[in-house]
Amino acid sequence: MRLGLLYSGGKDSTLAALLLREFYDVTLVTAHFGITDDWEHARETAETTGFDFERLELDPGVATEAVDRIREDGFPRNGIQLVHQHALETVAANGFDAVADGTRRDDRVPTVSRAQAQSLEDRHGVDYIAPLSGFGRNAVDRLVDATLDVTVGPSEEITRADYEAELRALIADREGERALEQWFPAHEQTHVTGVR
Repeated sequence: MRLGLLYSGGKDSTLAALLLREFYDVTLVTAHFGITDDWEHARETAETTGFDFERLELDPGVATEAVDRIREDGFPRNGIQLVHQHALETVAANGFDAVADGTRRDDRVPTVSRAQAQSLEDRHGVDYIAPLSGFGRNAVDRLVDATLDVTVGPSEEITRADYEAELRALIADREGERALEQWFPAHEQTHVTGVR
C-alpha cells in the first residue's frame, strides 16, 4: 500500500517514516506554498534516509487565510492547524492508499481529532495514520537519540520544509520581523541529517 507521509525533514516526521516503512510503501511528501525553497532540505533528508520524496503545492489562498487568522488571534495555533488540515486533504487527494503525519500525543498544534481523521478517511477512501500519537515528547526524544542524527536550534535558524517556516516568511514580508517576535513563541526545531 502506498502511504504519503507529510514530511518536514524534522525528527518527528522522520521517526514516523521509519516506524511505517515495514508495513507501507512510504513516500515522504512535503506540501508547500512555494513561498520558500526550504523543501530542498526535506528532499535531501529523504534521500539520506532512503525514502522516495514528492512535493505537492498547496493552495496559496490557504496561506493567506492562515496568516489572517494568526494576525487576528495574535498567536499561530489556528493558522498552523488550518494549513495542516489542508495539507492532509491535498495528500489524500493525490492517489495514496494511506496518509500519515508525525503528530505526537502531546502536540498542541497540529492535531487531528478522531472525527477529523474519520472524515478524511471517508471522503477520500484512505487510511489516516498517526504512528506517534501514542508517544509523548520524552519517548520520541529517546527513540530519536537512538536512531537519528539531528541538528537542533531556534526555529528561525533551522531550515525545514514546514508550514511555520512559510507562514513566518509570509508574515515577515507583510507585517515585518517584529510581528514574528510578537506572534511566534521562541522554540526549537530539528533537522534530520542521517540515520544511525
